[in-house]
Amino acid sequence: MNGARRLWALGEPFHALTYFADEARVAFRDAGLHGFWAGYFAGRAAPLGPVGPQLVTATFASFAPAFVARRVPEVWTTTPPEAALAARLAGVDAAVQRALPGWAGSADCVEAASLAREAAAAVDVPGRPLAAANAALPWPDQPHLLLWQALTTLREHRGDGHLASLLQHELLGLPALVLTAAAGTTSAEWLQRARGWSPEEWAAAGDALTDRGLVSGEELTAEGRAVRAAVEDDTDRLAQGPWAALGDAGCDRLAELLGPVRHAIVAIGDWPAHNPIGVPEPA
Repeated sequence: MNGARRLWALGEPFHALTYFADEARVAFRDAGLHGFWAGYFAGRAAPLGPVGPQLVTATFASFAPAFVARRVPEVWTTTPPEAALAARLAGVDAAVQRALPGWAGSADCVEAASLAREAAAAVDVPGRPLAAANAALPWPDQPHLLLWQALTTLREHRGDGHLASLLQHELLGLPALVLTAAAGTTSAEWLQRARGWSPEEWAAAGDALTDRGLVSGEELTAEGRAVRAAVEDDTDRLAQGPWAALGDAGCDRLAELLGPVRHAIVAIGDWPAHNPIGVPEPA
């Protein structure tokens, strides 16, 4: 497995505590963000500032515009970005104390945070708005939160590159979701509901991909599999820079440190098996 892909697969469950852990939902609620999606959009968009729905739709890319507009910019009327940023760290802090008792502040945690920070400091931000916004935030003092912020910056850097590849292949937005569902990574019903697209919009996108020869029925064609593989290869290549800066030894050590963390989060159910993120099992 490509080094960038392996470290994404290992680190994503730790980042995703901010989406799936009960403590994260409580922290967002306490900050005035009621309901999962209010916390999600405010927490993820907060590094960008009090942005409107057009920018969130553009940078997140997979959500239906109307779905975004039902939450943004209303979330900023109850919770300014600085409060959302504080809430996401508070939620992750509480989740780590439960999921990984005794680990925060340990030698392994401190070392993982140092390595991840070194990689995150090397992200190239031109053309990568979410990576740039997260890279501009101050580093938390506590090592487990520093690790979270570094992994978040790196995964948004990867995501920005992924969108660039999808745009090049004329798949950005809904077509990418339909292609993912046809690949069997995540169910079409789940993706459609979780990203706010209507059945009619989903069907129209499927018809367009069929016309392009990428989908037949509900399955990928050979050409569809090739295009999807090309997108993933592009994404891995575009994500490699920070990990190359860290070096092979640093990457291997960080992978070693993240393995038990990922295992603990998966074991207690804070990484749902059927989620729309589509992260592979680490090799």
